[in-house]
Amino acid sequence: MQAVSTGVIGRVQSPRVIRIGGGVADEVAEVLVQLGLSKPLIVTDAQLVRLGHVARITDVLDSAHLPWQIFDGVVEDPTDTCVDAGLTALRGDDFDCIIGFGGGSPMDTAKAISFMSVNDGHVRDYKAPRQIDRCGPPVILIPTTGGTGSELTRWCVITDTELTEKYNLSGLGCVATAALIDWTFTTTKPWRITADTAVDSLTHAIEAYVSRRAFAYTDAFALSAMPLIATHVRSACHDPENAVAREALMLAASQAGMAFSNASVALVHGMSRPIGAHFHVAHGLSNAMLLPAVTAFSIGSAPDRYATCARVMSWASGSDSDAIACSKLVEELTRLNDDLKVPRPSDLGHAGDDKMFGVMAEQALASGSPQNNPRVPNADEIVALYQQIW
Repeated sequence: MQAVSTGVIGRVQSPRVIRIGGGVADEVAEVLVQLGLSKPLIVTDAQLVRLGHVARITDVLDSAHLPWQIFDGVVEDPTDTCVDAGLTALRGDDFDCIIGFGGGSPMDTAKAISFMSVNDGHVRDYKAPRQIDRCGPPVILIPTTGGTGSELTRWCVITDTELTEKYNLSGLGCVATAALIDWTFTTTKPWRITADTAVDSLTHAIEAYVSRRAFAYTDAFALSAMPLIATHVRSACHDPENAVAREALMLAASQAGMAFSNASVALVHGMSRPIGAHFHVAHGLSNAMLLPAVTAFSIGSAPDRYATCARVMSWASGSDSDAIACSKLVEELTRLNDDLKVPRPSDLGHAGDDKMFGVMAEQALASGSPQNNPRVPNADEIVALYQQIW
């Protein structure tokens, strides 16, 4: 079969070392030695220390006679002040690398600590579309939740506590040196986090596939991730020890991460970040709140792509027209939210008004993500979508 050129030039950035599988976190010392590294600062959160997960990493380092220290001050939706505290810890000794251990928050914090250690100013000075290509100490990422895909992406997200805004940060400085993707950590995840991180992954995959910057390489990862999530998310929620479901969701998270890292996310993420910044709603949950409505808004501009999403997840058949498949996609996304008990923002007690929605719409547009959407919205249309989902 002759290859067909679409005229799209794909640009891929990914870690130098990627290891995937149950128990692969036990190879962390081996990977450090392979990379010529010997003294990591472990960036994580206090809950993972209490659960004993961090001890699994430090026991391996101790066995290899590699010294380490822990910074466990990471907060959910990491902030500039959290990054500053981590920088103080990094500069307190002669560390030659950083291990980011946990969900998206510790991994994004580890990335930001690394690149801000060699770049002047505040993280707001580096928000997208500026590229952060001056790299700090090597970063080794070990995800424990499966959802953000941060271990494989060229992105991280940090909240500005002064301006109440979440920043997209991107570039080589945000790409890990190594990723160890071990699904066995995820069996302790509670229902809500399991559901939210899975829908976060699904949003990554769908948005990467319909993005105006999609290309064949990213399509392959997105199309592989979608059915894994659709098939296994309910099982993982109802049966936390289900190894097949947990492994599938972790793999899908990484695949979706690779897809959106290189094709970019779109309107859901653009609108999701302001919800997190102003109302402290977990990122995956705010994505879930938005996904059905934004999909319905966008479908008319890429019906073939959205129809393919429905078919690959077995939510529509090959005999369905694109219009029917698109309709089924919105129906099934809504049903998935119902099954996963996704609330509206107002159900959580968050009061929104048109003035706040206007500020959030401008922040969404400033992030650049909505410009990748099949249907590029204006501020008034984003406000209307916030009103719809609230």
